[in-house]
Amino acid sequence: MRFNPSYRLLLVVLLLMSVVSVRASRVLIPMDAEYQKDHLKAYGIAYWTLSKDLKVQWLLNYRGGSFLLPDSEEIRKECTIRGVSYEVLSDNKAKGILDEISSPAKNQEAVVLEKAPRIVVYSPKGNAPWDDAVTMVLTYAEIPYDVVYDEEVLADKLLMYDWLHLHHEDFTGQYGKFYRAYKMAPWYIEQKKEAEKLAAKLGYDKVSEAKLAVALKIRDYVVGGGFMFAMCSATDSFDIALSAEGVDICEPMFDGDPSDPNYQSRIDYDKTFAFTGFALERDPNVYEFSSIDMTAKRRIAREVDYFTLMEFSAKWDPVPTMLCQNHTALIKGFMGQTTSFNRGEVKSSVLVLGENKANGEARYIHGIKGKGFFTFYGGHDPEDYQHRVGDPKTELELHPNSPGYRLILNNILFPAAKKKKHKT
Repeated sequence: MRFNPSYRLLLVVLLLMSVVSVRASRVLIPMDAEYQKDHLKAYGIAYWTLSKDLKVQWLLNYRGGSFLLPDSEEIRKECTIRGVSYEVLSDNKAKGILDEISSPAKNQEAVVLEKAPRIVVYSPKGNAPWDDAVTMVLTYAEIPYDVVYDEEVLADKLLMYDWLHLHHEDFTGQYGKFYRAYKMAPWYIEQKKEAEKLAAKLGYDKVSEAKLAVALKIRDYVVGGGFMFAMCSATDSFDIALSAEGVDICEPMFDGDPSDPNYQSRIDYDKTFAFTGFALERDPNVYEFSSIDMTAKRRIAREVDYFTLMEFSAKWDPVPTMLCQNHTALIKGFMGQTTSFNRGEVKSSVLVLGENKANGEARYIHGIKGKGFFTFYGGHDPEDYQHRVGDPKTELELHPNSPGYRLILNNILFPAAKKKKHKT
C-alpha cells in the first residue's frame, strides 16, 4: 500500500503537534501554607520574571494567591536557587485551572501582570536598611529599589517611578515626637541639626515647611497616577501635614516659635488622603501625633493580638483582592508609633482591608486619590511585636512565610496589573 506524499506530510505535522502539546508546560508557584517553602522570595521570582519582559498570571484566591509563569529552564533554575517551591504543569492542566478559576461560582480570578514596576523608597540617606520593614523585605525577596529623599522629591524625580514607599517619616516637622525621651540623645540632636541644615539648603526657614513641600509633591505624584505605600508614622503624619497646610502646629522646641493659637479649628480634613475628624496632640512630651492612632487606646494582650483580612469579590473587586492575598485571613498584630487607625476617623471613601473589629481599629487601608492609589499599613515590623529604637534587625530568613510581610509584597506587584474600578 502506497501513501500519498501529502498525506504522509500531514501525519508528520500532526505527530509533531502532539509532541509539542505534550511537552508544553507552565510553572505554578503555589502560595498556600502547605506547599510553599518561602512565600516572600516567591514574590521576588514573580518580579524577576516580569523584569525579563515575560507576563505572569496572579491567581487570586487560588491556593493562597499563586503565580502562573511560562515554563523555562531559567525560571526553574531561579526558583531552585532562591528556595522557592514550584510545580510544572502541562498546558492542559494549566488550562483546566484557569477554566476552574473563571467559573462564576468561584470567588477567584486570574490577573495578568505585565511589567515590573519601578520602585523607590523615600528615606534619609543614612538610614540603615533594617530600620524599615519594606526595605528589609525588598532586599530579602531580591527586588531592586532606589532611594530618594527631600531634594530628589522636590526636583520631581518621583516621576521616574511607578511605586513609592514612605519610610517611617514625620512629615509634621516634630522630629517623630521623640522630644521627651530622646531630646538629650546625641542621635536626636544630630538628626535635628541635619534636618534644619537640609531645609535651609532647600530654601525653607523651618523643617515643617520643607516637609510640607515634600508632602505636597508626593500628593501630586499620587494624584497623577502613582502608587504610594506607607507604614507606621508616615501614614498619619503625612495626612496631618496636608491638613495643616498654612498652619503652624509645631511648638517652640521644634521650630523656634510658638504654634498658632487654636490651630485645631484650622485643620482642613478635605486635604487628607485617608483620615478625617481627628484631634491633634498638642503636648510635645506625648509620643503621639493625633487621635488617629490607637496605640494608647489598645487593650489587647499580645497573645490574642490579631487582625482579620477582609474578603472581596475577585472578579468584581480585583484591586482589594490582590492586596489581601495570603495563606491565612488572620494576621498577627504588631505595634509601632502608629500601630493602627481609629475606625471612626477613616474616611468613608477609603477601603478597610484589615481590621480588629473588637477594638474598633483598622490596620490596613487602601484608597484612590486622583488617578493614583495609596495603601496605609499600621505598625512598624510584622515580625517584631514592639520594635524599639536600637533593637536588632529582624532576620527574615527566620520568617520566610510571614503573612504580615506578604501584605507589603502584595502592594509591590499591584502596579504591574491592569486595574479595574472596584465595585465595593
